[in-house]
Order: sequence, then structure tokens, then C-alpha cells
Amino acid sequence: MKKLAAIAAVLVWSSCAYAQDRSITVASTTSTEQSGLFGYLLPLFSKAEGIEVKVVAVGTGQALDIGRRGDADVVFVHDRPAEDKFMSEGQGVKRFDVMYNDFIIVGPKSDPAKIAGSKDVADALRRIAAAKAPFISRGDKSGTHAAELRLWKEAGVDIADGKDSWYREIGQGMGPALNMASSSNAYLLSDRGTWLSFRNRGELAILTEGDKRLFNQYGVMLVNPEKHANVKAKDGQAFIDWLVSPKGQDAIAGYKVGGEQLFFPNASH
Repeated sequence: MKKLAAIAAVLVWSSCAYAQDRSITVASTTSTEQSGLFGYLLPLFSKAEGIEVKVVAVGTGQALDIGRRGDADVVFVHDRPAEDKFMSEGQGVKRFDVMYNDFIIVGPKSDPAKIAGSKDVADALRRIAAAKAPFISRGDKSGTHAAELRLWKEAGVDIADGKDSWYREIGQGMGPALNMASSSNAYLLSDRGTWLSFRNRGELAILTEGDKRLFNQYGVMLVNPEKHANVKAKDGQAFIDWLVSPKGQDAIAGYKVGGEQLFFPNASH
């Protein structure tokens, strides 16, 4: 009996050890972490599937580069042109829409550029540039930074003219950028999810929102195991399948801060 009990104990230990060993690395944008979404979502996935998720939260550009090096199993990001390039290079297996929210321009309530209430993001940016009002840019090759650069281009503003005067690149994530904007009463392009989770707002408020050009789509891709043999394809795909499943989509919809929904699921089933 003692021998059987010992064998049973070893089997239980082995089973637990195997379960603990099931983990994946997800390279993702800072907004999924700093908004609190991952803190809410990942325990639900781990409980359902028995797979731990380790997150590397960086800008989208860096996240995709981590995937290119094979240092992540999954990338979860929000810059469609960069995602399409990643796929065209054969770095990903398949891209899935997961969820969306939108970008907003926040700035001081005193609003020196007079953009409050505008739904025309290009006009708002032109007014900020004309007023030479302080503007904080993430400057980190993130999805938000890429969107910001596209919007300046659409507005016909050459931001190189404003660098080191009213336009300041900080090379950091969304949270630090919001803190910088708050402390310096500057304008900033933010994703709505991180803004809703941000508490150190100071005099900042949402001033421009609602332009269709501010739409912010998130996508997820399994890193191609044919390029990187170390990729945990089965467990990585399990994470993606859960995200786009009705359970995962319901979980995303269920994440709220102060009663407000931060992300809106839109995976196609």
C-alpha cells in the first residue's frame, strides 16, 4: 500500500509539474497591460486552459520584432499595416481580429489650441501645431505612435519643425506619456482604454474624439513555428482560439473601469 501511495504521489506531482510547465510568452502592446485588461483576462484563460501567460508589454513595433526573433509564441498588437507586413514576411501563421476601441486626443482643460468638441482629428492637430501648444508623443514605434504619425501626415503637418520646441518625443509607453502630459499640461494621442484606467489626470480631459480615423483595431497572431522551432504552437494557438471564442469575447466585453467598457470584441466566428 505504501508503494502504491508513493507511486500515486509521484504521478500527482508529475501532473502538477506538467501543468505548471505549460506556459506561453505573449509580446503585446502596453495598452493591453496598462489598461488592466490582461490582469483581468489572463487569469480567466489560465483557469480555463491550464496555461500560464507571460506578457512582454512593449510598443507594437517592438512586440513584432520580438516575434521576428522567435522570443514570443504569440503577438497581440494594434497597427494593421505593421501586422500585414509581419504576415507577408511569413513571420505569423494567421492574423485574427480580436477587439477594438478608439484613440482620443486629450489635453489641458484650458485648451490653448481651441480643439475641444472637435470631431475632426486632422483639424485638431493643425490647430495644435499652429498654436505651438505642447504635445507629447510616445516616440516608441508603438501602434499608438504609428497612428499618431499617420494622423499628422493626413493633417499636412511636418512635426519635424516642432521637435524640441512644442513637440516632444519621449520614447516611452502610454502610461508614462500620460503622466508626462499631465505634469506639463500638454496634448497627447491616447488609446481610450489606457485613458479610462489612468488616475493621474490633473488638468487633462478628452478634447477630440469620434472621428472614424481614430478607430483602433487589435489583432493577434501565432509566431510561425516553421521559422522558430521553439515556438509553443499548440498552447499559443489555444490562447488565440480562446480569445476569439464566445467565452473569450464575452470576457473582453465584460472588462470595465468605472462602469465603462474599455474594449469591444469583434472576432469573426
